[in-house]
Amino acid sequence: MPTITVKADTTYDVVVGRALLGELTQYLSGADRVAIIHAPTLDATAEGIQSALTDIKTILIQVPDAEEAKSAEILEQCWTALGQSGFTRNDIIISVGGGATTDLAGFVAATWLRGIRIIHIPTTLLAMVDAAVGGKTGINTAEGKNLVGAFHSPVAVLCDLNALETQQTNDYVGGLAEIIKAGFIRDTRIVELIESNPEGARSPEWEHAEEIICRAIQVKADVVGHDLKEALGTSAGREILNYGHTFGHAIERVERYSWRHGAAVAVGMMYVGNLAVLVGRLSEEVLDRQKSLLQAVGLPTTYKDGKWEQLLGAMKVDKKSRGDLLRFVILEGMGKPALLEGPDPALLVAAYQEIVQSS
Repeated sequence: MPTITVKADTTYDVVVGRALLGELTQYLSGADRVAIIHAPTLDATAEGIQSALTDIKTILIQVPDAEEAKSAEILEQCWTALGQSGFTRNDIIISVGGGATTDLAGFVAATWLRGIRIIHIPTTLLAMVDAAVGGKTGINTAEGKNLVGAFHSPVAVLCDLNALETQQTNDYVGGLAEIIKAGFIRDTRIVELIESNPEGARSPEWEHAEEIICRAIQVKADVVGHDLKEALGTSAGREILNYGHTFGHAIERVERYSWRHGAAVAVGMMYVGNLAVLVGRLSEEVLDRQKSLLQAVGLPTTYKDGKWEQLLGAMKVDKKSRGDLLRFVILEGMGKPALLEGPDPALLVAAYQEIVQSS
């Protein structure tokens, strides 16, 4: 089975395959207790893992689904459960769920006793290729998404492709946005593969599904290994993984997190693509290629009119901003990401108008 090694502050494996429960025990050495933090729809999966860990005291902590899990209230509930069960620095958390679950559970692990071990078992495409890999953890606040968090690398990530067979098509396609992003910023072979059969790519049963998943994880592993904490701030740094995310996160906030993350990122990619064309750093050809591919797999490329001031306000509190200076990851060509700082406000509005839905 494919194994991708991430070399960041620690070195850990991302294992991609099927029926991976047998791989779990090798990462539990020294633990007296395990907490399985899981989404409500995954009770049976969490209970199955608990039953398999016969030699370790295991507790189950159910958290809300999706972004509702990422709150200070739920974080405190998890801390309480760990405290009441006597969790020490030897013990381990296992996250089972989508990206919101891995974000929350990772932050619980990062903050309990100033850091204990965590293993991620992502069950959605988005979590496999993005949230579970790279060590970013966090929760949301009223002021924005992921503004409170920490860097905390897992000891392993187990991506069981069997879990994708029950994922709804719209959710799976949302995860494709992050894979397509990886293709445009670094591994253009991903783009070529999906372009060869966009309809097929919408299914986890597609013949190239495992390959594009592994390629996207490898892109993230390479970037994170080079710049774990976004310290470089260059076209080689971790910030390139935020392509489409500044505007995408703004959409999520304005829409009160009712949009799928991948859908918001897809529109965000179109926003910065148009911005890059307007400042003369990207060709129309690449922009059209991006738009065509996103549309071909069923991702949105436009957004509603009349929301600019709200979106701008949300972007100003984005983590990539510096004071009042907005920063965007853009493309200068296929596989050529770059940073754009403080663009002309008139161009920001113009780029928004390029993606406004036609009436």
